[in-house]
Amino acid sequence: MTARPTTNILLTGVGGQGVVLASYVLSQVAMSEGYDVKQSEVHGMAQRGGSVTSHFRFGDKVWSPLVPAGTADLLMAFEALEGLRYVNQLKPGGVLVYNALRINPSPVSAGLATYPADVDGLIKAAWPNVKCVNANELAAKAGTVKAANVAMLGAISPTLPFATETWEAVIRRSVPPKTVDVNLAAFRLGAESANAPAADCKSR
Repeated sequence: MTARPTTNILLTGVGGQGVVLASYVLSQVAMSEGYDVKQSEVHGMAQRGGSVTSHFRFGDKVWSPLVPAGTADLLMAFEALEGLRYVNQLKPGGVLVYNALRINPSPVSAGLATYPADVDGLIKAAWPNVKCVNANELAAKAGTVKAANVAMLGAISPTLPFATETWEAVIRRSVPPKTVDVNLAAFRLGAESANAPAADCKSR
């Protein structure tokens, strides 16, 4: 039997966006399907709107939790500028999936820097294989904007070798019981968006 290659994923966002929960769900899904998993979280200045990143790797045998620069198969960005910031982590042919959301980082909030006016254009110019997702809108449609991180998981799910049933089973046991239906709805809307045209996807 041919060994399954290691897949490298980098998740990035701003403190409070649910990056850690998304990484946890990913790890549980991969382990449920028999993969070896390694992950390493780097919490930035989460209290002040700083970057939060999580390295996630799965395969038949994974030795290190860190994704070396330039080797990520998938960059999952929960905020637009974070996607642009880490695009150099992708390998040639890698995919950037980002949430069409603008959150001012600390220097912008303090008036020390300016948020790029056309962050979507800059992202598209920086990387050829990009998918923009209106994750907050999808989550609000599902019932709560707090499920945007799960909508993002739905959006990347078609690019990963995991069964829908596994995703949904893990989500059911990973979120508070009262929010299961909302989160499953957000996941399904995210998955549907993966093949939808993104002409109206613009960060705001």
